[in-house]
Order: sequence, then structure tokens, then C-alpha cells
Amino acid sequence: MTDTAERSPIISTGALIEWIVPFAFLLCAGWAVWHTPAYILSFIPPANESLLEQMSQLHYRKDVTPDMPALFGGYADILDWLSLVLLPIIFVIGVRTVRIAPMEFQDWRKIDKIAIFVGRITMILIISMTLVMLYEVFLRYAIEAPTLWANELTLWLGGYLFLLSGLYAMQQRCHIRIFLLYDVVPRWMQRTFDVLGALLICVFAVFLIFGSYKQVFVTKFYRWEMFGTAFDPPIPATVQPTILIVVALIAIQAVINVISDWNLEPVTHSAADDIDEDELEMIKKSVGSD
Repeated sequence: MTDTAERSPIISTGALIEWIVPFAFLLCAGWAVWHTPAYILSFIPPANESLLEQMSQLHYRKDVTPDMPALFGGYADILDWLSLVLLPIIFVIGVRTVRIAPMEFQDWRKIDKIAIFVGRITMILIISMTLVMLYEVFLRYAIEAPTLWANELTLWLGGYLFLLSGLYAMQQRCHIRIFLLYDVVPRWMQRTFDVLGALLICVFAVFLIFGSYKQVFVTKFYRWEMFGTAFDPPIPATVQPTILIVVALIAIQAVINVISDWNLEPVTHSAADDIDEDELEMIKKSVGSD
């Protein structure tokens, strides 16, 4: 396949599948994450008896379907297994079916579709957070019966939102950049800056992962550390590993960006780039200006 064909944009039409697939992925991921103690106990149970008992009690306390029998002699029931099996399948379907919106970065490669689909997941996360907050506001002020879980669930989803949107922003080249020096140097120097920037990101990722993987994956994830509140979500056990995973993906995406942009023509940036013409027209119409 030629480079031109690989970069040909497939424009999003807002089809129903573009909403259903990321929502289905988020639903399966949420179920799998909430029941991760069942997977830990089934696949890699702790050798320490005290930790094993603690993890078992945690699983029984948090299991959404406690009356459903476990399969294969473990702790995970059929819904746990189903969500675990469906996760990679839905992810592949999402990556293959994702479409580029007109306002998104158009020079993309097939591998960029992973980050683009992650961007779609973050959009569903925003909708989910909004619905949770609206539900809490309604219960708190209309019925005067606030929940114990809405605020912490919003905090939990927000953590994932900010992390995953970082990968999407890297693919879209929309992180904050200062072009004062970049625009005035020749193209070979711009490429040098791009390589240097990607190299610094990779070095940061390597040191961050090397310095904290044991604490994150052994202390936080494997012990399934909870938040310690009434709702008690596993925020430390899930968000901290996600930080390392997303940082690694951002570093990989930075390298992909350098390769993808290597032969692009230099672009000169100006203050006019920050002006959204459609938004400007809407403002003019709202104030009645010609």
C-alpha cells in the first residue's frame, strides 16, 4: 500500500456503530475492572494466606453477581469471562471501524487508528461522567437523597479521561507547542527538534516505568488497593497502572508522529490558526453582527 493510500482519510458520518462500539468497550472494560479480583484469584492467586483471604473477602463483597456460579474452578463467573473475552474483540472492531471526523488531523496512518479509537472512548467517558453528575444533582437537590458513589465514580472516570485523552492529543498533535523558534528554522532542523522531542518523551517514559513499575503493579494492582471510602472504588489499583501504560503508549505515538511527519512540507503557524471560523460565525450571528 502506498503512503498516499495509507493516509487517505475515511471521514466520519456519525453512524450508530461509531457510538455503539466504544460504549460497548467501555461497558465491558468497566465490568472487567470491577471484577479484577476474580481474575487475580483465578489466574495468579496470592501465595500469602492473609492476602489471599483479604482478596477473597474483597471479591465477595464487591461482586455484582454473587449468586452466579464460578467457572473452571476459579472465582470468575460467566459474565466475568464474557467481558474479558469481548474486550479485545470489541477493541479490534473499534479500531477497524473508527472514522476520522472533519475537524481531526487528516494525515494519519493505520496504526494511528488505535489512538483515534481511544479518543472515541474518552468521548463516551465524558458523556458517562456528565450523566453520573446530572443523576447525582437530581437526587441531591430534587429528592434530597444523594448517593455514596456518584462523586467518587466521577473522580475515577475523570482520571481515565485525562490519561486517555493525552494519547489522543498526542496523535492529533494538539498538545501545547511553542512555534517561535520552530517556524524560522529550516526543515532539517525542524526534524531534529521533532526527533529530540520524541527522544525526551521516550526517556521520561522509560525512567518513569522503570522507577515505579514494582510499586504500581505489585503493591497497588496485585494487592488491589482500594480508595478507602464508603463506595471504596479501586482507584489506586487501576489509575496508577493506567498512568504507566498510557505514558508508554504516548511515547510510542510520539515516535509514530515523527515517522509520519518526516516527509511533510513545513507548516508556518500564526495566531490565526487558533481561530475557529465556524465558532466565529456563530458568535457574529448571536450578536447580530455583519
